[in-house]
Amino acid sequence: MRYVKGFPSTMMDDYQLNILNILKYAATSFPEREIVSRNLDGSLFRYSYGEAFKRVSRLANALESLGVDVGDRVGVLSWNTHRFFELFFAIPGIGAVLLEMNLRLHPKEIVYVANHSGAKVVFVDESLLPIAEGIAPYIGAEKYVVMTDGELPETKLPEVYSYEELIKNAGENYDFPMVDERSAFAACYTSGTTGNPKGVYYSHRSMVLHSMVAAVGLGLKPEDVYMQLVPMFHANGWGVFFAATMAGTKLVFPGRYAVDNLAPVIELMKSEKVTATAGAPAIFLPMLNYLQKVEPKPMFNIRAWSGATEPPLAVMKGLKEFGIEIIHAYGATETSPLVCYNYVKPELREKLSEEEIWELKRKQGIPAFGIEVMLVDENGNKLPHDGKTIGELCIRGHWVTESYYKDPRTFESFIEDGLLKWWRSGDAATIDEWGYIKIVDRFKDLIKSGGEWISSVDLENYLMAHPKVFEACVVGVPHPKWEERPLALVVPKPEFKESLTKEELYEHLKQKFAKWQLPDDIILTDEIPKTSVGKFSKRTLREKYRDYYMR
Repeated sequence: MRYVKGFPSTMMDDYQLNILNILKYAATSFPEREIVSRNLDGSLFRYSYGEAFKRVSRLANALESLGVDVGDRVGVLSWNTHRFFELFFAIPGIGAVLLEMNLRLHPKEIVYVANHSGAKVVFVDESLLPIAEGIAPYIGAEKYVVMTDGELPETKLPEVYSYEELIKNAGENYDFPMVDERSAFAACYTSGTTGNPKGVYYSHRSMVLHSMVAAVGLGLKPEDVYMQLVPMFHANGWGVFFAATMAGTKLVFPGRYAVDNLAPVIELMKSEKVTATAGAPAIFLPMLNYLQKVEPKPMFNIRAWSGATEPPLAVMKGLKEFGIEIIHAYGATETSPLVCYNYVKPELREKLSEEEIWELKRKQGIPAFGIEVMLVDENGNKLPHDGKTIGELCIRGHWVTESYYKDPRTFESFIEDGLLKWWRSGDAATIDEWGYIKIVDRFKDLIKSGGEWISSVDLENYLMAHPKVFEACVVGVPHPKWEERPLALVVPKPEFKESLTKEELYEHLKQKFAKWQLPDDIILTDEIPKTSVGKFSKRTLREKYRDYYMR
């Protein structure tokens, strides 16, 4: 790729793309549009974009009073709340960097993230004080700010401040600077299963561009109501709340919730008339199970982005009956995260049957504007987009990182290509003739048996399509003859715990898979271990069962 500098334009290209401008626009154009946030006690806090901007201005003054300067990293340990929302604008608004601290990581990993990034101040939700108190002796943060709905609680933390008191006592006007759009506005560390988390620092420019495209992708409008289900500490909460703010959409923050108790979330979806959301299959499967049991049956009109692993077809069809349309998307911490999202092209609706359209919807989708993708083999050679050839998905674009912060693993994770780089995702994928990407598996999770590849994801999704199955995970474990063979772990739905048998699961699998693709064994279990972001911890399972077929 060549770089040329053409004839100069007359545009205001020095008008910087700053994150703060998103909220400033919403506060100016939609000052009375509502923001709703669920408190720890279940009560609701309501205010508007106009009021939010005023609080952000006070918060900016408070940050300076704490000694936060341009370029400083400020950690945040929080659930999805209006306060986390405010910090996402105030911290980068003064030129500092918001550090998204994944509260689901192991404490040692949180310590690593805080120290590797050099966090100077940490904001912590009151309910997460035990985590903050546990890591405080081992990190270099100088001050802590507790976000609470009431009085400042007793804590072992050194030099503690109350979030609300800081805002109350701060000046109401703040002269926000124009920040260089290539400066970092936030940082997130990958929750990989091997080694320490890797740091990705997002620029103002990258996230503003990402927000524009995400708003189009989810079709967000001022009349929409968007609920932020994705943790905001995970890849900017997928950046959708920025896009929703840009669109003047009503925002709903559910606060702390658990997938095994979704009643408060469902009630909030009903009461606030939510029309858009985003989440992982880890929440949509329990949501479907809850909706199928609750009476009376609710009916929604919701567009829902689903990322991470492919949502089982049974879940997509099941939620559709309740008015929740699952739109499959794909991304990663390294890509801010949007890479692609799935919509059915008009010309394909005319060609494909209803079942073929459902199968198409299971794919990850078409690259968003600003993103380029390619498939490569193990030697870095480009592979065809024929829907059959499996290769490693490589990505580049306006909001894709080109390195990891102070991490030697950068070298092995990128492909040099002239002026630009490609990020190696580690995902095994196909791309069909229409441009739809399908993630077959993580390369490390593909099962190589007798020289043939078996997709663990395909087996998992078909197992979870069985009406008696709640969850299913498939891993490859060593085999004395075939190198590796699939082993399936299945969690039955509670009401079928005693009745589900291996035999009926094998009969179910035989409808789609050849004999050599079937798991050599199926283990019925009560629980499958998961990572900090809700994915199956296949590394843990491979370790536990590495000798299972060798005996």
